[in-house]
Amino acid sequence: MMKARLKRIHGQSSWQIKSPQVEAFVTETGGHLGPVNFRLGSRTIQPFSIAPWATEAIDPKLPALLKVLRGDFFCLPFGGNTTPFGGEQHPPHGETANAKWKLRDLSAGSLHLDLPLRTRRGSVDKFVFLKAGHTAVYVRHVISGMTGPMSFGHHAMLKFPDAPAGGRLSTSRFAFGQVLPTKFECPENKGYSSLKTRAVFRKLEKVPLEAGGLTDLSRYPARRGFDDLAMLVSDDRLPFAWTAVTFPDERYIWFAIKDPRVLRQTVVWMSNGGRHYPPWNGRHVNVLGLEEVTAYFHYGLAESASRNPVSAQGISTCVEMDPRRKHTVNYIMAVAAIPRKFERLKAIRPVPNRPAVDLISNQGLKVRVPLDLNFINVEGSRAKAF
Repeated sequence: MMKARLKRIHGQSSWQIKSPQVEAFVTETGGHLGPVNFRLGSRTIQPFSIAPWATEAIDPKLPALLKVLRGDFFCLPFGGNTTPFGGEQHPPHGETANAKWKLRDLSAGSLHLDLPLRTRRGSVDKFVFLKAGHTAVYVRHVISGMTGPMSFGHHAMLKFPDAPAGGRLSTSRFAFGQVLPTKFECPENKGYSSLKTRAVFRKLEKVPLEAGGLTDLSRYPARRGFDDLAMLVSDDRLPFAWTAVTFPDERYIWFAIKDPRVLRQTVVWMSNGGRHYPPWNGRHVNVLGLEEVTAYFHYGLAESASRNPVSAQGISTCVEMDPRRKHTVNYIMAVAAIPRKFERLKAIRPVPNRPAVDLISNQGLKVRVPLDLNFINVEGSRAKAF
């Protein structure tokens, strides 16, 4: 009976959940969230990227996540995982991004899946919630029965209009940013990157290029023909941290909220046609990955669990799992309509005594959005009560 509820969406068997404002699909393979349709008045917004090869036959030797690739998915461990760790050889972004999830509960506005893990003993429960009146998706992952260090994170990917600098990226305060310490893509492997390797920066607007000069990461799409990766270390003194993209011409904003003590970094993946090997073939363009993680860049568990330049500064790049307790990761993604001249998000302020936040632009414009910020700090034991 539960199998009958699966629908074929962009080549993947998927579960559907709905509210008056949101329609969301979650794939059986990899648990990828997408597409997600948000109703903003009389229009529908679908902000997430879906791989252009979603309905094509690709090399079966490639990881399942590449076939499914869409929206947002949970990674455990986060990263490529090329290097084994303690005898464990995890797939890229972990079993959670590749394996088949099992349905536990499905209602109009909520979904509960689970996945027993094989590479390392443990299990993960995935909860996706919608709330009437909210143009938001509330996502919770609960990790149980696991021992040892682990990196993890979300892997959200947005599709931008095909217009230079059509979106404006902004974030809550971060300690520092850094370009990937090694080459992200190499010409000899049919890949191209543009940012200066290992460069440290304090502002998105001023990031060094390999060829010299500076570029602005806050405006995207940019640097067509290149794929690049950088990481921001969130300020863990904040009560919550956020990442946002405004689309001024489309007059809407996408934003995500996390606990910066649970998800310590934001990996920014700028994918704009820099990969010319299968299945990318130069056609994965105008996509921005905003990946909220506790990890050392995108390398994998071995590099995140070992001493690295970020952990050496006292900043966690993995978490020591205790099988006697559950580890909960909560995350919110939402959209809202914005008025003309709302160029870039500057601040998110909770509304006292109301389940809502105010989005404040750099010009001082304000948009009030229904949102339950308490979800970020709710423990997994209360998951079904949300």
